[in-house]
Amino acid sequence: MAFGMLDMLVQNVNLPDGRQGFDIAIKDGRITEVAVGIQTAATQTIEARGCLASPPFVDSHFHMDSALSLGQPRINQSGTLLEGIELWGELKPELTVAAIKQRALEMCRWSISQGTLCIRSHVDICDDRLLAVDALLEVREEMKPYIDLQLVAFPQDGFLRYSRSRENLLRALDMGVDVIGGIPHFERTMSEGAEAIQELCELAAQRDLRVDMHCDESDDPHSRHIETLACETLRFGLKGRVTGSHLTSMHSMNNYYVSKLLPLMREANIHVVANPLINITLQGRHDSYPKRRGMTRVPELLAAGVNVAFGHDCVMDPWYSMGSHDMLEVASMGLHVGQMTSLQGIQDAFNAVTYNGAKALGLEGYGLEPGCKADLVILQAANPFEALRLKPNRLFVIRNGDVIARTVPKENYITLGQQEEAVSFSKDLF
Repeated sequence: MAFGMLDMLVQNVNLPDGRQGFDIAIKDGRITEVAVGIQTAATQTIEARGCLASPPFVDSHFHMDSALSLGQPRINQSGTLLEGIELWGELKPELTVAAIKQRALEMCRWSISQGTLCIRSHVDICDDRLLAVDALLEVREEMKPYIDLQLVAFPQDGFLRYSRSRENLLRALDMGVDVIGGIPHFERTMSEGAEAIQELCELAAQRDLRVDMHCDESDDPHSRHIETLACETLRFGLKGRVTGSHLTSMHSMNNYYVSKLLPLMREANIHVVANPLINITLQGRHDSYPKRRGMTRVPELLAAGVNVAFGHDCVMDPWYSMGSHDMLEVASMGLHVGQMTSLQGIQDAFNAVTYNGAKALGLEGYGLEPGCKADLVILQAANPFEALRLKPNRLFVIRNGDVIARTVPKENYITLGQQEEAVSFSKDLF
């Protein structure tokens, strides 16, 4: 029960778990009560009129240092991962802290307006100047009141393949980067990929840090570094603190091998991040037909008890020319390519950009229960099904009990003959 004057009262919302007509009471940056018919007075009241309240969207895998750099020095013509890496390598000598920071801050404004308030961004440490690290550390601090930004020390050119990756990664961690990253499938050999995973996991154990590994972002069924990652997670006592991102090679693996792999991943409590937009664009490029889908086995991983989140990965950069950091677009693409069109599958896709992402990032105080941080998004939709179908306007984006972004409701009208009438795309199905 809320007592005294509230800072904010959000009335008549639907909740992601199906509860309808609830109010959310907010005081001192926290949710104090979620109930029907809260009568406590509030400094600010928002009448949601049956719209969906959601905790903020979580982007579990992003590259903020390259975001919005599209066309510098040119656009990726082949659409391949390797050309993207090549383009980024050409751009790096021209980078400045100011330019990276300016693009990142603009990206944050886009993110806030879309209701994405939690982002894990990888930052390339294979530039010996560590300009991107400097820039994004400044962005993290400046945007701290508005966005939870985690930074991953990411050796884009390979931890062992690039001679100064070890030194640069340690420097980045000492500067305040949060998470240890890697890219074992880009090392020179399979064995060097495994060696890199072992060394990086050992370092994470020593420093008590999380790990987020670009892992098996390949069509190659023999790219099996997730197996090594799960094994080293267990060996170094990192259960629950390790993420394998991408894992697209799993779509090419035979089912017998996967039947052994999934229990190992579950035992290690590995988190998985799929990136539907970018991976269905990058993968399958070496196929004619049949073409591979370019995403990991999301339904199978979920059924095995593995936590799966979705990431946007890129927005208008050397790898992906599109995007606006709308995590509902990511979830929609994920449920389509993952063939997750059951009601449970649609709910799973919504969870992949909210609750599952928060779990992968280890966020505290996330959710819509009493005691949680007063961070939420009011969507012009009645439920998660409708949110994914319509990609609706974010009517209010709330951070610590303050409205930091708002959008007017979308209205559509048609004129048939002499009569104008409103058109609603909402369907009362549930």
